[in-house]
Parts: sequence; structure tokens; C-alpha cells
Amino acid sequence: MNQCTAVVLLPPPDHLLALSFPGHRPEAGHVLCELGDGHDERHAAMLWDEGGRPGSAVWIRWKGSGTATLTPLPWCPVLDPRNGACELFAAHPSLHSWHISDPTDDAITEYLKAASD
Repeated sequence: MNQCTAVVLLPPPDHLLALSFPGHRPEAGHVLCELGDGHDERHAAMLWDEGGRPGSAVWIRWKGSGTATLTPLPWCPVLDPRNGACELFAAHPSLHSWHISDPTDDAITEYLKAASD
């Protein structure tokens, strides 16, 4: 299954703008959904993890071009047959991360393999 291609523009938080130096303001950045294509209408991307504790991963969730919200979510507890952890949040609406491929990343990997041969 291919990765979802939904993107949202994440502006810097107000408190970060207030602390920035004049002329050196942080810029907004684009975030790509990490779920599998064809999931429900809410997109998701993990922004950071504060140490692997339950609920310590902070995800951004959004619908369409609407407002994005930050929310702490626990990790998916499911393991693949080789004991590898799913890299998505618990109760995610798509297949597990090991079933999702990023076509751009796959193309880059193939290109680098061919270039090294």
C-alpha cells in the first residue's frame, strides 16, 4: 500500500515566534501524512517522541485543508513477524507501517542501488 500524499502547512507556534530574534523568525513547514492511502478523512504525522513513554509521541492531525492540531498519542502495540514495532499510533485507521511504502523513498533507494552497481 502506498503512503497517503496529503500535506499540511504547519506554522510555527506563537510562543516560538514571540521568542525569535527580529529578522530571524521561524518559517512554516510542510508535513506529509504517514498513514496508508485510502484511510479515513483524518491525516496524521508524528512530529517528535519524548522518550518512548506511553502517550509521549506528539502527532499532528488534520482534515483536508483545515486546521491542524497537535495531540499526544500512544504507539501502536502491534509487532510484525520479525518483532519490529509498528511506527504509527495506537488504533491508527490504515494498515501497519510495514505495509506502507513511500514511492518517492522507494525510487530514491532504487536509484542509489543502480548508481552503486
